[in-house]
Amino acid sequence: MEQTEKKKYTVMIGKQAKKNVVKMPADVQDKFTLLVEDIKKNGAIRTNWPNFSDLGKDKYHCHLNYHWVACWYWKKGTFIVEVYYAGSREKAPY
Repeated sequence: MEQTEKKKYTVMIGKQAKKNVVKMPADVQDKFTLLVEDIKKNGAIRTNWPNFSDLGKDKYHCHLNYHWVACWYWKKGTFIVEVYYAGSREKAPY
């Protein structure tokens, strides 16, 4: 019996998100990396992450810790996810 292989997602990280990630503390950068790997493997709907929520219009977010968040865009039925924001919770675009 053949096991069906689960399709992996492609995660693109926007220019501004990349700039902000390097400003994060190392432990938060590690969490961001774990989030990206989780999305690649399991898809954009990550209810297992703290404060995950649907922001409407195909946008989602979760907390990396109390001060840092990540926001991404995903169109249902596709396998491409774009992280458009990673940075402080206070400056998040939602």
